[in-house]
Amino acid sequence: MPRKIRELMNELKKAGFVNRGGKGSHRNFKHKDGAILTISGKLGSDAKHYQEKIVKQKILESKNESK
Repeated sequence: MPRKIRELMNELKKAGFVNRGGKGSHRNFKHKDGAILTISGKLGSDAKHYQEKIVKQKILESKNESK
């Protein structure tokens, strides 16, 4: 069962990403190391497979850059 958009956003916030806002259902996140990511969809909507994949990838990148 896919996770919800809200769960992806919480995961990004825990990893140090900051929600910079956005238009409509789009939210822009930025990490202090420079990683940028846009998530689209309503908070209660199921996340698409590619969204879960890119969130995981960006979190790993931000951890590797902070070392």
